Amino acid sequence: MWNYIREYFDYRTFLIVTALTAIGLLSIYSATYDARASEIFGRQLAWVGIGAFALLVVMLLPYRLLQFLSVPSYALSIALLVAVLVMGKTVSGSTSWFNLGTLRLQPSEFAKITTALTLASYLSRSDVSLRRVNNLAVAAGIVLLPMVLIMLQPDFGTALIYIGMFFPVLYWAGASRFTLLSLLAPGVVALAALFGTTAFLLAVLAFGFLLYITKENRVIAALVFSAMVLIGISVQFIYDGLKPYQQKRIAAFLDPAVDPRGAGYNILQSKVAIGSGGLLGKGFLRGTQTQLNFIPEQWTDFIFCVPAEEFGFLGAGTVLLLLILLLLRAVHLASAAKSPYAGILAIAIGGTFASHIVVNIGMSLGLLPVVGVPLPFLSYGGSSLLANMIMAGILLNLYAHRKEY
Repeated sequence: MWNYIREYFDYRTFLIVTALTAIGLLSIYSATYDARASEIFGRQLAWVGIGAFALLVVMLLPYRLLQFLSVPSYALSIALLVAVLVMGKTVSGSTSWFNLGTLRLQPSEFAKITTALTLASYLSRSDVSLRRVNNLAVAAGIVLLPMVLIMLQPDFGTALIYIGMFFPVLYWAGASRFTLLSLLAPGVVALAALFGTTAFLLAVLAFGFLLYITKENRVIAALVFSAMVLIGISVQFIYDGLKPYQQKRIAAFLDPAVDPRGAGYNILQSKVAIGSGGLLGKGFLRGTQTQLNFIPEQWTDFIFCVPAEEFGFLGAGTVLLLLILLLLRAVHLASAAKSPYAGILAIAIGGTFASHIVVNIGMSLGLLPVVGVPLPFLSYGGSSLLANMIMAGILLNLYAHRKEY
């Protein structure tokens, strides 16, 4: 019996997901303990039940059916992203939700899954090579289409996750170093331009040198270099065209002290909460920043502050360890899978989780701007939790069929 379980059931991934979900429930209960615990905690508990059922269903689906449904599910998610722009509910300036009675559904969360499925299905074809420009363009189009629709909502945080998923997939699917550099350079240079002229010039010189030593197509290298310079120069114009709240978030990211009672408030209070936890923390339900509600919406984007303050370095380290182990399981599965489709899909899901983790914890530590990205399995939110459970179910499904070609 034990040998059968080890062969077909990835109990390690299951236990990691269970532990993260349990920590998330405790953190949400603590973060809402003052007045709204029964409402918010109760809803999240209900979503845990729904998510657990979805995980089991996806885990038991026939492997080939999962691959067969990739493109149809992607088409459906694109249709929902278009529909939400027309009929969706606007929350915090973003039209990202469908109202379903007392529940709200966010299509962009599920579009991550269908995009990963379709990207894996396309790149695993024997006639597709990322060394060919047309194949690379199709792969990029699969990711860019939902990204553009999500940015129209606008929800730049969720759109950012697609980029974080795309690059690991390109690497795993065999893209050259030159291709990866060419796609990565403009974004990094644009980010560097926010920090001033010196950072911008250093980034341009560094990527220019890296593009040169790859010794591939010199003409394309020159075009990429020109694009880097133009994008870096245009950052200020793009910044001027952003909405005021987006400008404030970027300014607060660069220096939270410029608006300590406004855009920089969340970041400053988050850093205080995490730092005040010390080694062992203040104890469950005893975090001052948490219980006195110094951090707005601390049960969503800033949920990492709760275990960090209440259980200190030990609690924060445990959460980080579990999240890292989850990513390592995805990479291990990708390495063990005999099917190219399974390997690429495992990396796509791992890349999605990794993007959420880096952006969310980076926000909490003040290392990245606040863009509204939840922490997998911990943050409050039905759509987010359900999507994470489905992705965990896919990993379990791939493990059970890892020896199939």
